[in-house]
Amino acid sequence: MSHPERRQPADETHPEILPKRPNAAFGAALRARLLEVYDSDRADRLVEGITAMVATRRRRHPGRWVDQSDVVLITYADSIRDRKGSTTPLATLEAFLAAHVGDAISTVHLLPFYPASSDDGFSVIDYRAVDPSAGDWSDLDRLARRFDLMFDAVINHVSRQSAWFQGFLAGDPERRAFFHRCDPQADYSRITRPRALPLLTAVETTEGRAHVWTTFSDDQIDLNYETPEVLLEILDLLLFYADQGARFIRLDAIGFLWKRLGTTCMHLPETHALIQIMRLVVDAAVPGTLLITETNVPHADNVSYFGDGSNEAHMVYQFPLPPLTLYAFQTGDARPLSDWAAALEPPRPGTTFLNFLASHDGIGLRPAEGLLTPAQIDAMASRIEEVGGLVSLRTLPDGREAPYEFNVSFVDAVSAPGDDDAIRAARFQAAEAILLSVIGVPAIYIHSLLGSRNDLAGVARTGRNRSINRARLDFETLEEALAEQTSLRRRILDAHLSLLTLRRGRSAFHPNADQTVVPAPRSVFSILRSGFGDRIWVTVNVSGEPVQIQAMRAALGFAADTGLIDLIADKAVAHPREETIRFALGPYQAAWIAAD
Repeated sequence: MSHPERRQPADETHPEILPKRPNAAFGAALRARLLEVYDSDRADRLVEGITAMVATRRRRHPGRWVDQSDVVLITYADSIRDRKGSTTPLATLEAFLAAHVGDAISTVHLLPFYPASSDDGFSVIDYRAVDPSAGDWSDLDRLARRFDLMFDAVINHVSRQSAWFQGFLAGDPERRAFFHRCDPQADYSRITRPRALPLLTAVETTEGRAHVWTTFSDDQIDLNYETPEVLLEILDLLLFYADQGARFIRLDAIGFLWKRLGTTCMHLPETHALIQIMRLVVDAAVPGTLLITETNVPHADNVSYFGDGSNEAHMVYQFPLPPLTLYAFQTGDARPLSDWAAALEPPRPGTTFLNFLASHDGIGLRPAEGLLTPAQIDAMASRIEEVGGLVSLRTLPDGREAPYEFNVSFVDAVSAPGDDDAIRAARFQAAEAILLSVIGVPAIYIHSLLGSRNDLAGVARTGRNRSINRARLDFETLEEALAEQTSLRRRILDAHLSLLTLRRGRSAFHPNADQTVVPAPRSVFSILRSGFGDRIWVTVNVSGEPVQIQAMRAALGFAADTGLIDLIADKAVAHPREETIRFALGPYQAAWIAAD
């Protein structure tokens, strides 16, 4: 694949970075991390192999950190298809974004676009190929000319059909240690299970029957990182993705990486050490490439993947945001969301959160543990079912079942039975205003950008709950819906574009600008974002009733001699010298208050 000129060229503030040749300091730091995982002989062999790998990389990479112009679109490569087949899905996606979205987004997160055998791409057959049904590397090359790209590194497991696992089955000496051979009689009771499926899968090899570790399904075989060659392969893969244009690399299901019986096999020290090795190598070989960890777990475990702020993930997903925002709109009560935001420690420089409300997965509930009560979550589940959504359950250690994930379009999730499209759009866009306001980088799922509803036909077709929010859209049908100015899709897309245009010009929304919760009525989410010479007071009414807002100018830090306006409504809310700021928020209204 050729490497086009990047969308964000170097400048005096963000010069391009040329990788440095590995030196003694790099080797020493690398060996220290490797010794946390491997014995000295294997560590020394890995230092030699990794150093040689890094030394071959001489491509310049943009040395830019994220700012308020960074907005991620989450999409499958084939989320939008041309029924005529005249263009590939990747080319169709590029054409659609160019026509309807433009520079409102900066990054396209392409969910796994590799050949895969199941789980909508997350059971990868070939890490280094583009699924021919989606397009080819030239399509990605063209997309990278317009947008930054995020790739998924699905490196906890591979497909049963992959060459690696087929080699294991055939007794290939280079692959026989790539996977775990497990004793089916051992005690696995403490291991965290994300799905109610068997942990071990029996397979027939040329050496007889073996039981392999399968965290997610019998088609997704976990890799064995105790084998140094596995780590070498994966490190080379990460550099390959960066060379193909990935500015961001998402480390999928990374918390499961290392296995040790007698533990939960989650967030183990060896897993953190492996991520530190990945970070060290990426920073040296492809500087400017950012790592994002995907760990759908309670907050304290999630933010542990920042490491010391410089040695693990650049960004972590903000998993509590979706369930807490949903609770606010279901109940008209923003207090749990506000309390969580007030307790949130700001990320260190060089790190930040990736915020989202919806994705290809459901709304995870484990991150809400300790933030919402079981009774509150049960009530939310009932409401989800009322709007046509589904509730996925997990089995607790005592054998009881509890909600694990809500499978629903976020448009429907925040709605109520009987809502018309105008109310549905208002509720949803108020929720999206929260997403675009909180500290971090916002990520918008394509079905949120386009106002998609529950795809129950998709669930019936696949038998999988998550298909409810993974519909593939026909390009012509989508164009027809957007041509109708009062359609739900048109309303929601236009509202997004308006907010995104406002947001990109305000440095108060920089991912590392300060965030402070401002006291407000229970039905209002209220924060002050400030920094980099800018200040915005965000207020969002999560209820269907109008509410009066009041705050002291001095407490918000606005200068006395400036008028204040609501950027969204484009109208004045306070004149210069007014000490008390008072205004009304209508049902499901958001306001961004700034100096005029």
